[in-house]
Amino acid sequence: MSDIKKTTYTADDIHVMKGLEGVRKRPAMYIGSTNSAGLHHLVWEVVDNAVDEALSGYGKKIIVTMHKDGSISVLDEGRGIPVGINKETGRPAVEVVFTELHAGGKFNNAVYKSAAGLHGVGASVTNALSEWIDINVYQNGNIYHLKFENGGQLVTPLEIVGTCKKHGTYVRFKPDASIFSTVEFKWDIISSHLQESAFLMKGVEFVLSDEKTGQSQSFLYENGLVEYIHNVNSNKNPLSDVISFSDTDSETQIDIEIALQYCNEDYNETIFSYVNNVRTRDGGTHETGFRAGITKAVNDFAETYKLTKGKKLEGSDIREGLTAVVSLKIPETLLEFEGQTKGKLGTPQAVSVVSNFIFNKFTYYLLENKEFAINLINKCVASQTARLAARKAKEEARSNKKPKQEVILSDKLTPAQSKDYAKNELFIVEGDSAGGTAKKGRDRLHQAILPLRGKPLNTDSISYHWCGLWTKLRY
Repeated sequence: MSDIKKTTYTADDIHVMKGLEGVRKRPAMYIGSTNSAGLHHLVWEVVDNAVDEALSGYGKKIIVTMHKDGSISVLDEGRGIPVGINKETGRPAVEVVFTELHAGGKFNNAVYKSAAGLHGVGASVTNALSEWIDINVYQNGNIYHLKFENGGQLVTPLEIVGTCKKHGTYVRFKPDASIFSTVEFKWDIISSHLQESAFLMKGVEFVLSDEKTGQSQSFLYENGLVEYIHNVNSNKNPLSDVISFSDTDSETQIDIEIALQYCNEDYNETIFSYVNNVRTRDGGTHETGFRAGITKAVNDFAETYKLTKGKKLEGSDIREGLTAVVSLKIPETLLEFEGQTKGKLGTPQAVSVVSNFIFNKFTYYLLENKEFAINLINKCVASQTARLAARKAKEEARSNKKPKQEVILSDKLTPAQSKDYAKNELFIVEGDSAGGTAKKGRDRLHQAILPLRGKPLNTDSISYHWCGLWTKLRY
């Protein structure tokens, strides 16, 4: 059966996908994939909304529950998604948030100074790719409820179902099995993500529970990134205590927090970077700035105190054995991620802001802690030496040339000590006895002695025939 191709292309061939239809048609564009990573990304989108509320100072606890029916829920103590009528659409704001792409409060920095969700598609994407989603909003003393099914179809309009004294938002959803290759949430993946968030959110508690197993775990850290580094390096031999810096850039209003630690006998570089509590696994401009700043700080210190004999250290030498966490809070007006999954930061201002920040802070720390600084430079120099030796060995292995070997003319030669060949002399003497005598009376610096078996010929006064005959008779 042959494929029949349409030969015409008209205006009727242009299709406009409405609402959330485009998300269901091309889910990977919004969540990266439809495997386990994409499945859990639905959870991160909802958790990020709860984190954004906590970042703004609303709520100290976020609860995530894995239910027996395969659904998952997130409960926060924030202000609650607005339930009033949105003027632009004439519908309740909470309904708009869960059904319209690029709708949300993150576009207004008067509502959120910094937030993870800047595209306004998180909640609506989770709705689009779910079998059903149930939302409760605790606000104004009431419990507001609405429900969607089959990828975003409203089945229960916004209604008041009770009263309460708390505030916040509860979102429970079940992913659509027809979209994902797996719909099984993994405890380890979710707990790891929540623990990361707890390290970044000092004083905010994250609770995870599983109804199937009865398992429950809570994460709460008062020292934030310092405890993060301790957790990562628990089985390593540190060069010093954890070093941490934090400040706000006055010009851009970017909040910066960095913690780092060097470890002995560790040859790896480990950098965890975050922007508005979202892990930027692919790095970005903030990591570029961090690497540049710390490299300059160490090289400048080494040069000032002449610790590297004029040889500049490379960035890889300086970062060997380094574990660091770089966390930024960037205002909505400057925030640029590359892609909806927010894996890489694109904000250009972050390069110079982070570079200047870590350079100034780390330079001051090195000056105040010179014993640590010298130990660090020695570690970096050792790394440089090993790197150069490895490069040389690799180049020799790739080359077809055989390594040069010293040419030995004779084991009887007693060489001169000097390498100035213009002044050196070679004395050829007859026999070992004459050689021993000559060696005693020679100038060791410039005179070499070579004893021969028998009397050497004066080749200038003998013909080639007699030279050859003498050689046969001699040997």
